[in-house]
Amino acid sequence: MESTRVTEHPTSSYERPQTGVDPAEHRGALVRSPKPLGAAALPAQARTGETPSSPGTTTPRGKGKEPPVNGPEHSQPAAAEPDTHRPRPTPEGIPPQPGAGQERSVGGQDRRTGRGLPPGRPKPKRRDGDRLRFVGAATRRIARGIDLDEIVMGLCRATVPTFSDAILVYLRDPLPVGDERPTGPVVLRLRRTDRIPEERDTEGGFLPVPAPEPEPSELTGLSELSSLTAELCEVRPGGALNEVLRGVRPVFADAPAARAALPELLGESGESVVPGGQHAILAPLRGRRRVIGAALFLRRPERLAFEADDLLVAAQLATHSALGIDKAVLYGREAYIADELQRTMLPETLPRPTGVRLASRYLPAAETARVGGDWYDAIPLPGSRVALVVGDVMGHSMTSAAIMGQLRTTAQTLAGLDLPPQEVLHHLDEQAQRLGTDRMATCLYAVYDPVSHRITIANAGHPPPVLLHLGGRAEVLRVPPGAPIGVGGVDFEAVELDAPAGATLLLYTDGLVESRLRDVWTGIEQLREKLAATAQLTGPDHPPPLEALCDEVLDMLGPGDRDDDIALLAARFDGIAPSDVAYWFLEPEDAAPGRARRLARRALDRWGLEELSDSVELLVSEVVTNAVRYASRPVTLRLLRTDVLRCEVGDDVPQLPRLRQARATDEGGRGLYLVNKLARRWGATRLSTGKVVWFELNRG
Repeated sequence: MESTRVTEHPTSSYERPQTGVDPAEHRGALVRSPKPLGAAALPAQARTGETPSSPGTTTPRGKGKEPPVNGPEHSQPAAAEPDTHRPRPTPEGIPPQPGAGQERSVGGQDRRTGRGLPPGRPKPKRRDGDRLRFVGAATRRIARGIDLDEIVMGLCRATVPTFSDAILVYLRDPLPVGDERPTGPVVLRLRRTDRIPEERDTEGGFLPVPAPEPEPSELTGLSELSSLTAELCEVRPGGALNEVLRGVRPVFADAPAARAALPELLGESGESVVPGGQHAILAPLRGRRRVIGAALFLRRPERLAFEADDLLVAAQLATHSALGIDKAVLYGREAYIADELQRTMLPETLPRPTGVRLASRYLPAAETARVGGDWYDAIPLPGSRVALVVGDVMGHSMTSAAIMGQLRTTAQTLAGLDLPPQEVLHHLDEQAQRLGTDRMATCLYAVYDPVSHRITIANAGHPPPVLLHLGGRAEVLRVPPGAPIGVGGVDFEAVELDAPAGATLLLYTDGLVESRLRDVWTGIEQLREKLAATAQLTGPDHPPPLEALCDEVLDMLGPGDRDDDIALLAARFDGIAPSDVAYWFLEPEDAAPGRARRLARRALDRWGLEELSDSVELLVSEVVTNAVRYASRPVTLRLLRTDVLRCEVGDDVPQLPRLRQARATDEGGRGLYLVNKLARRWGATRLSTGKVVWFELNRG
């Protein structure tokens, strides 16, 4: 006797009952078969799900001719294959075909909602598997978005026309970020409105119900959603809309709470776009901590109304969208903070020191990671000199940017003390060690003197600079490499080189010359060749424009040829001709101010600037008088003729003068007041050997 086992097979809602069996029965008719039911043993009608043509009879599903037995179970051999007589789910992207599934209606009522189906309306053919596949595909599409607009667009494109004919998405304005508590009333702004296109593409999804193509007149209501609905809506405390949003769960538009909330959300004119019955769902969008908006799903009246299961679908869509929006807003705030941090760490504008022209570029490693440790700087120094700095902190994080900011501030402070380049790097090394044992950076510090046409450079593990001469020859400067900043216990060495007029010095970080495709020395050679080729375009007597030269240098980077952020600083040396410089030493005695006035007048007469003699004599006399009063060594006086007239007075007293308001009874204290009133600019800078007080006058 062949052993058998009893297996119960529940019948899903979309299975067709056996012919001749009352569909109102509990489970429908099942077949007892003594043999395995494989796909090959099924008749064509059973495999395709078609109904036999003769009503009231039952077609066996196996080869046996046993009559059907109504019961909750049937027997089959123990070695039977898995039951395959149940209809297979419709593949994704294919609408259900007529006759392929069980109609979810009993006695003219929907089996899920219990509501009656209006006469003449299409009956639902969609299956649970289709609904689950749609939710999976829609949430994946929403999750692909990074910023706010992409997520909202993903929600709209995923639901229209597959799930609804139109959608309205409202978001709080402004959107709260993270854990911050918004102040003021809750205001919702219409962020996006999408409707079903006239030529619908159903490929890749399922439609809730096959519907005829609408006439152009039927599209009017949905095509004018934006103009009919209110753009802004204030959620009143205790109002109907507030109660719906607090409830979090989606509701049908014909629910009492939704009927009272929709006029508040859409405005009085916008309420007319909502179809009657269960053809609209209002779904609150709740983020991690609070409701951030609402979504309204709409279907045309001729389409099948939403069902109870569609509320679960709307809830899933709303939840994924709200969490994605929350993360996008938080990511946007973090990106904004990173951009602001990076921007404030780098100079907004470059100074315009005498005798040199500057240009710069900064490129982040990637658009999604705009922070890094590269920086550049140009710092005016006493004596019309300028310090040129470029550095690179390891890493591309916020920490690297913060360390870069501290090192840049330290370099500016040390430059203000007029320390030699090697001393500046030594103090930067000490500062990096105080910040942490693993804080490493490279830096190159150069000081250019336009009067002597010389440049002094010290290097701390940075790529060497390239000097482009006026004739078009590009030269990689031989600078001692040194150890990176942060190593500790290392001496730095400075070299002094010629900086001829018309030459261009290029300082850069390793991101410009090093990548996965080439090593650093290959990149430096390519940079040198690029500079030489660019200089040939303008001829041997004219250097290339500085801004265009920077752009040409960056063009040497090909697609995918950049792994690091890039800082670039270019300096064109114009210098100051010896004929435009007048320099004297004055003994610290009472006669020094008078002698300074006479020397200044002679220089101005030689330069053809006699109209400035009176102002220059007065200001020089006041500044020299203050210097010789406290100086113990000779005072220096220097006049520079460039686009402006600059006067510099140096002494060995480190205390800087301060502008103050003299009282009517004071005998002195008005010298700097006169300088401040008559000069174009003035200032004082402390040196390692004292200080320099300077002022500038327009040449007219």
